[in-house]
Amino acid sequence: MRAPDQAPPHDLPAIAADLLARLRARHPRVHCVTNAVAQHFTANVLLAIGATPSMTMSPAEVEHFVRGSGALLVNLGTLDDERRRSMTLAADAAMAAGIPWVLDPVKVDRSAFRADFARTLLTKAPRALRLNGGEFAALADAPAERDAIRDFAQKKSLTVAMTAEADIVSDGNAVVEIRNGHPLMTQVTAMGCAESAVLAACLAVEADPLLAASAALLAYNVAGEVAAERARGPGSFGVEILDALYNLDAAALRQRAKVS
Repeated sequence: MRAPDQAPPHDLPAIAADLLARLRARHPRVHCVTNAVAQHFTANVLLAIGATPSMTMSPAEVEHFVRGSGALLVNLGTLDDERRRSMTLAADAAMAAGIPWVLDPVKVDRSAFRADFARTLLTKAPRALRLNGGEFAALADAPAERDAIRDFAQKKSLTVAMTAEADIVSDGNAVVEIRNGHPLMTQVTAMGCAESAVLAACLAVEADPLLAASAALLAYNVAGEVAAERARGPGSFGVEILDALYNLDAAALRQRAKVS
C-alpha cells in the first residue's frame, strides 16, 4: 500500500515572497547552458527577478563559470556538439562543487538520442528536473500523473517540477499542485526555458528543492497572470512579464495563489 503524500509546504505564497526578497538582496549568479533561442529572454527574466545571468557555452571556460555560480541550468533545447560537451562539463563541475543545478530536458520525447543524453545527465545529481508531460513520459516511461511523478522523484533523488495546466512538484514525498498561469505563456518562445532558470535561481538561495521549485513555479505563473492582464497579445506579453516579475510582491502572490 502506498504511503499518503506528505503535506505540501505551508503558506507557499509567503515562502515565494521570502525567496524573491532573498534573490533581490543577494543577486546570485545563475550560469545557463541553454539553447540559442532562449538565451536573451532567459537572461532578462533572471535580471527581472534579481538574479545575475551568465551564459558562456565555451568548453574551455564553462567549468570556471559554474564553480563561481550560485546555481546552474542545463537546457537541452539546441543540442549541438559544443553545447553537449559543455553540458557534461558543467554538470560534472556542479556535482563536484556541490552547486545546485536544474536539468530542463527539452524535447526528449522527440529524439531517442537526446533522451539517452538526458538520462546520462540525471546520473550527475541535478537538484531538480523541470519538464512538461510529454518529456516526463519519455524519461520515466510512465504517464505524467501525480503518483508516477512522485515515484520518479523518489527513485532519482531529486525534485520533479512538471508544468501543465496544473503544475505538479514532488520531491518523492510531498506533492504540490499549482494552478496558476495564463494561456499566453505558451505563445512566447523560451517561456518554459526561462522558468527553469527561475527555478535554478531559487535553488541558489534556498536549500530545500521542493520549496525552491514550488515557489519558483508559483511566482512565475502569478507573474504570467499579471502580465496577461496588461498585454495586447504575445508580443507585448513578452515585455509585460519582465515588468511583472520585477514588481511581483507578497500581496499579489497571496491574492492569486491556487495551491494544493
